Amino acid sequence: MNNVMVDLETLGNGSNSVIIALGAVEFDPTTGELGREFYENIDAQSCVDFGLQMDVSTVMWWMQQSDEARGAFKKGGVPLPVVLAQFEGWLPHDAVVWGNGASFDNVILSNAYRKTHGEQPWKFWNDRCYRTLKTLRPDIPFVRGGTHHNALDDAKTQAVHAIAILQALEKSNGTDTRSEG
Repeated sequence: MNNVMVDLETLGNGSNSVIIALGAVEFDPTTGELGREFYENIDAQSCVDFGLQMDVSTVMWWMQQSDEARGAFKKGGVPLPVVLAQFEGWLPHDAVVWGNGASFDNVILSNAYRKTHGEQPWKFWNDRCYRTLKTLRPDIPFVRGGTHHNALDDAKTQAVHAIAILQALEKSNGTDTRSEG
């Protein structure tokens, strides 16, 4: 499996936001299977130390989320460069990295890599936008699993939905719309 759905929990919505959790799951659009999982809480101060930023409105928004969702704050975190090195080691060769928004998850993660390691560990042409994919088949229901705003639970939920959309697109137009899995 080389498709990876990524979800970040952040303290901002700009391209240089502090990341407090990184969740990811491998998935195979052909078989519909989910594969290996990655999850880590990230120390917010280590992000600030590398020049990432917080915004007050996002912090206030987090204060209104469920206790389960705020769990990423309660567990402390691992320094950003350590988590990014672990994630790089976890990523499959030739990873196709999906994020929720053309300017969100992948961009924020890429900027964090630039600030700590020099460059992102996947090819720029392997960036994919799950949010754009959703607009192609709005008729396919999105069924949330796990805790909303838990990075791993959100990544798995998004991967399951992406699989359903990719399979429906292939079936409806008879062409292969998926990345090699």
